Amino acid sequence: MRIRAVHDGELTRLQDIERAAGRCFRDVGMAEIADDEPPTLDELAGYRRAGLAWVAVDPADSADVPVAYLLADRVDGDLHVEQVSVHPDHARRGIGRSLLDHLADRAAAEAVPALTLTTFRDVPWNAPYYARCGFALLDDAALGPELRAVRAKEAAHGLDRWPRVCMRRPVPPSTAAAR
Repeated sequence: MRIRAVHDGELTRLQDIERAAGRCFRDVGMAEIADDEPPTLDELAGYRRAGLAWVAVDPADSADVPVAYLLADRVDGDLHVEQVSVHPDHARRGIGRSLLDHLADRAAAEAVPALTLTTFRDVPWNAPYYARCGFALLDDAALGPELRAVRAKEAAHGLDRWPRVCMRRPVPPSTAAAR
């Protein structure tokens, strides 16, 4: 897979990926999550303009169509994974991990100490998956004010109906950033 910045004309494709990826939540009794709308085009455009939106494309596909995407925010001095979604037709190929590693490389180049995210604790492709990708659970005492605000926003959106956790992945300093 090749990872690159999101192009402006691809924002509706990101919404399509999100809807398709969300359907699997129905299989674990989380229909409300499956039915939740993806970020709006304006929200996606904001991530693109900020340089915090990437897609994975199959290099063998001459059409260069995204099959997965990652959005990030800057939260408490870290890069925060706001969303990472892989179209189910391309799942289980390491694409999500590649996107996370890409973000970690970006963080290292900017001397950002860690990646953070919030996720569902008991969904197999959420917290258990992120733990395999190097993320560790954060207890409430370790949360900064901006990450607490992210959690409060999620709770207001109703996501706390299912157990949620915050996770952090330290980013080793880049040798390029250290120069």
